[in-house]
This record gives sequence, structure tokens and C-alpha cells, in this order.
Amino acid sequence: MTSPEREMINELLKAGCGDFVVCGGARNAGLVALLEAAEGLQVWKHFEERGAAFFALGRAKDHGRPCAVVTTSGTAVAECLPAVIEAHYTCLPLIVLSADRPEEFRGSGAPQVIEQEGIFGNYAARSLQEWDGHGPLHLNVPLEEVTVEFEEWTAEVEGFLPTRLSFEVRSLRDFLDDGVFRGILAMVGGLEPEDREDVFYFLRELGIPVIADVNSGIREALGDLLVAEGAFTGNLPGRILRLGEVPAGRLWRDLEDHPSTEVLSVCRNGLPGLARESKVIRAGVGRVIRGLGPAEKIGDVRDDFLKARPFFGLVDEKLEALPDSEPGLVNLLSVYATTGESLFVGNSLPIREWNDFGQRDTPYARVFANRGANGIDGQLSTWLGATAETPDSWGVFGDLTTLYDLAAPAMLSQVEQSGRVLVVINNGGGRIFDKLPRLSGLTGKQREAIVQPQKVCLQSWAAMWGMDYLKIDKREGFDDFETGTKTLVVEVIPDDSQSAEF
Repeated sequence: MTSPEREMINELLKAGCGDFVVCGGARNAGLVALLEAAEGLQVWKHFEERGAAFFALGRAKDHGRPCAVVTTSGTAVAECLPAVIEAHYTCLPLIVLSADRPEEFRGSGAPQVIEQEGIFGNYAARSLQEWDGHGPLHLNVPLEEVTVEFEEWTAEVEGFLPTRLSFEVRSLRDFLDDGVFRGILAMVGGLEPEDREDVFYFLRELGIPVIADVNSGIREALGDLLVAEGAFTGNLPGRILRLGEVPAGRLWRDLEDHPSTEVLSVCRNGLPGLARESKVIRAGVGRVIRGLGPAEKIGDVRDDFLKARPFFGLVDEKLEALPDSEPGLVNLLSVYATTGESLFVGNSLPIREWNDFGQRDTPYARVFANRGANGIDGQLSTWLGATAETPDSWGVFGDLTTLYDLAAPAMLSQVEQSGRVLVVINNGGGRIFDKLPRLSGLTGKQREAIVQPQKVCLQSWAAMWGMDYLKIDKREGFDDFETGTKTLVVEVIPDDSQSAEF
């Protein structure tokens, strides 16, 4: 007779899931024992469900196939909610497999009992039958307390076949045709690796100006098509074509106040990313572009925006004059990071500063970011999951982002550490709030309550997890930069006076 644990694992194998992150406990002991007894599966172990779920998200981000986080009952499953939300908005196949006490315990208030069924609401499918593979799945398994004993067995993982999304390209074709007269600016957010080549050649053929985020994977390859967001204040074109995830910069948010600028988004989650009226095509960006057929150059509309190019020159002058400012150190980091095999850029200020001040000449081999919900939690864990098998991996994060995920290095013993670099830009708190004009009138106490200033030194944290450590507070500090077989924490402390002049 097949156990409930074996039945559930078999169903996941049929769905293409062969990657599991387990957080052991008494209620899910049977699931954990079964997975550990299997040959042919990739099993990771973590003691903390929140970080484990983000690590599993990173695994799905890396290879595009399902990865399951396995939890025990009670609040353990609730810890997975932030990662489930991120998977929902980025359409990643994250699976939460939660063990539960038998159904008769529901609503009883007995130990380790909460309402686990449907705990993630609309953010996750609740059965394999309703799951299309384009987002998270929650499977909740009521289990009896029985003796745990499983013999070794061989797992056979089938191919992952998500539902094929249907779409039409007429609206994109009309949008491009009308752009000849009204001007088009392309804004490119995060792209799936398989979409990047199609998007790159499509934009080159169109010849239109492009604002591209670093996680698009094509920003540094665009050459003279790449323009700076800061040059478009009050000078928006008639149309904006968004490709991929919602862009990180301020310009996208400002579109809420410019309804005369028409927007068409092509993205996997089918969400416009704006509260005001706009159009959207839900599909893989590369498939839409291939369905459109050969693109034609759109007149000379690009010339209307070439005046945005000198903006980069002004930025470069400031970077040279203020080398120890936060933008200056980020620019130098962006050069060093080209030597890595992958780059993960954290949310809040890092990705915005990388877009504005990062080098623009050398593409990165692989680029990741968590841009679904724009949150700063779970970033280090996601990075470790996405690059678990990749040497020379760079992750760049803010200080509060790092403090949110201090337990992430617990996974270091299970991942590739050779050449791994964990950069923390420590500017003393949530300094992105200093850049919001509407917060400029706050008192000192009000500002502190929002910015959360801190004076933490991360050297002891690095030592706690067996990581090497390097502190850099000026450009010359990079002379001591050297990677090894252990993860290197680089704590970057910008010069506040130079940063204020930028």
C-alpha cells in the first residue's frame, strides 16, 4: 500500500519537480525521510522556512523548472508567503508542500494547528489540476502520526510542461505602426534568459531609444540605443512599449500622471503595472516578438531622443569627480562584477543605482533580480538558490536588505562558494527614502522612523558563517579585492559628503 507521502511525491515528479528544499519537523518527517531516501532528486536542507522558500524561488529562477519547499505544520507554512507572492508576480513555478495535522483537528486550537488550506489565497493554485505552471502551487497534505520508515528508491522526474499561453500580436503591430507619427520609447524590465536575444534584435531592428534595467540582460549590449531615464523628465514620447517585468526606475511610476502617453506592456503575468488605463499582452516576450515577424525600422523617431545621450556624459563627469560617492563606488563595482559568471542585484537603491551609474559596455553573463513585488526580503536566499551551482557569482544588496536575511548563509555549505562575492552597500539605513521629495518636510524623529538608520558592522556576521570579509570606504580599497574558495563579503561604505554632492 502506497503512503500519502509517496503518492504526493509521485504527483510532483509527474509534474516535473525534482528539486526540493526541506525544513524538517515532526509532522513532515515522513516527507523528509522519503525524499532523503530517493536517488535522482536534488534535496537541499534549511532550518528556516522563509529563507528556504526564497532559496527554492531562486532554484526555479535558475533553471525554470519547479522547485518545492517542504514544511511542517503550523506557522511554518505561513513563513512561505513572501516568496509565494514573489513567485506569483514573476510567474515562477514555486511549490509549497506543507504537512498538516488530520482534518478533524482543523478549528480545534490544538497544538501546531492553523488553517493551512488556502492560506495563500489568490497567490497560489491549490491543486495540480488547476495549476498551469506559470506561478506558485500550494499542496497541503494532512498526515497521521505514524512510524517513519522508508527504503531507498529511485525517483523518475518527468518533463515540466506548463500550459502554453495564447496571445495575439495585432495590438503590438498597430502600436508600432502608429509610433511612426507619435514616437516610441521602449522600456525593458527583467527578461527571461530565453527572451533576451529576441528582444535585443527586435529593438535593434526598430531603431528606437531604449531604457533598459540591468536585469533585462541586454542593457550593456544596446549601444547607442540605450538612453538615460533622467533625460526624459517632462519630455515623454507619445507611446511607451514595455517589455518584460515592471521597470525599476521613477519614470515608470510617473506615467500614472501622464495619461496622454499610451502604454503597451508585453509580459508573462499579464498585469499592466499601472493603475491607469493601458494595454497588455500576456505571454512570453520572445514568443510575441517571433509571432510578430520581421520588424521594420520606425522612421527617424530615434533622433528626437538622441539628445538624451549627453546625459550619460554628465553622469560620467560626476563619477570621475566624486569617486568615493555611492554612485562612484557602484560604478566601480559594476566593472569588477563583469568578471563573474552571474550577477544578482538587490531591490531598493542598488538596482536603481546600477541602472543609472553602472558600466554600459560589457554585458553580464547572467543577471537576476526579484522584481515581482519589489520587496527587499529574501534577497540573499534567492541569490543563493539561483546561483547554487554557479562559481564566481556576485550578489549586490543594501544594508537593510541584508539585515532582513541574516540566516541566508546557512545554505553556504550546500552551494558553490568558489569566487562568490556578497556585496553590501552599507549607507546606514533605508536611504532611498531621502530621495523622495514628498518626505523632505519630515522632522528628524519622523525621518528616523522611516529610514531606520543603523550602524551595524558586518564583519562579525561574516565570521559567524565562515565568510571572508573586506571593508571598502574609498576607491583605493578595491586594490585589496581578491576572491577565493570561500564567500567574500565586501562591505562598501560610501562617503556621505561626496554622495550628497551627486
